[in-house]
Amino acid sequence: MTTENLLRDRAIGEIAATLPGATAVFRKFKLDFCCGGDAILAEAVRKRGVDVAAVEEALAALDPSKSIPAPAATDALIDHIVSRYHEAHRRELPELIRLARKVEVVHAGHPEAPRGLADALAAIQGELEEHMQTEETTLFPSMRQRDDAGSTRPIAQMRHDHDRHGEHLRHLEAIARSFVLPDGACRSWEALYLGTAKLVDDVMEHIHLENNVLFPRFEAHKAA
Repeated sequence: MTTENLLRDRAIGEIAATLPGATAVFRKFKLDFCCGGDAILAEAVRKRGVDVAAVEEALAALDPSKSIPAPAATDALIDHIVSRYHEAHRRELPELIRLARKVEVVHAGHPEAPRGLADALAAIQGELEEHMQTEETTLFPSMRQRDDAGSTRPIAQMRHDHDRHGEHLRHLEAIARSFVLPDGACRSWEALYLGTAKLVDDVMEHIHLENNVLFPRFEAHKAA
């Protein structure tokens, strides 16, 4: 049996968590490895309507040495999530909202203007901030103390929040037409789409690290 066939039968979130570089492949093919991480790769590819052979080929071609793995130790992983994702979301979202409002006003008459993008970004900013505060003040301290029982209920809520975040990301992509710029787009419009596309990638990676790497460490203890 080939490696590709073995991967085909595994959950997409498990592959993302154990194969360095896989998340970039899944983003390329628009496969949901964070909120939809429980799906088997073969089924996820079928539902997406993409060529399974192309996905297998891209995964097989990955060079793990060129990817930086997530920290193995739980405390270091939590520190990485906070510094790399929480702080980035807080830093970047206000500017993206400002840019979106500017583009929506300046290009109000353009048929491809991203109408409603600023409000959509503001909505995800509000939900992310509440979510991150809960993690930083309740969930992560319990995890650092290896309090499995105290982590169970917050984890369930965080997973629920992640599903909502995934809905927001899909809404952002729909408003911005998958971040494809129309002819004649100004610099602000270009910066808005580049920044929002990065936000989508970051939030997906953020969710993936929690759903598929961090949370199972504590859920496994409960199951045992």
